[in-house]
Amino acid sequence: MRILVISDSHGDWQCAYRAIASHKSAEVVIHLGDGASDMRGAAQDFPEKAFYQVSGNNDFTSSAANFELLKLAGKVIFCTHGHLFHVKYGLERVEYAARERGADICLFGHTHRAFLDYSEGLYLLNPGMCHGRDASCGIIDITEAGIVTNIVEGTKWKNSLNF
Repeated sequence: MRILVISDSHGDWQCAYRAIASHKSAEVVIHLGDGASDMRGAAQDFPEKAFYQVSGNNDFTSSAANFELLKLAGKVIFCTHGHLFHVKYGLERVEYAARERGADICLFGHTHRAFLDYSEGLYLLNPGMCHGRDASCGIIDITEAGIVTNIVEGTKWKNSLNF
């Protein structure tokens, strides 16, 4: 299973859509907040994909939860924007929250900086921000052989389609 992870689109729905359209093999799209409304209509426009999202500190009208615990392809994925776990000041709180819930993968945004790590059985991924000059997104591949996480720079997709 391939999962596309985006965060912090901040109203740039076109960039978010370009990321989705450019990753045709992704079966699942997870938006980690601060731009939750950018996903309005995405499920209809990309019916072959499953969509999940959490609310960020700038998603004032969103009814999405502050965090989600997903089970996909036999793995537990903890998803949050990260502001409630103060990820700008360290990852201890978000990592603890993920471990406490038995997660295999911890996804967060908020910092606008892409980040990958693996620590004692837990994959950590921040896809960075899905807009602007330094746009990026994350890819997670879950196979029988294991989990692979990657960051994809926006230069590979953000100007790929015209909306």
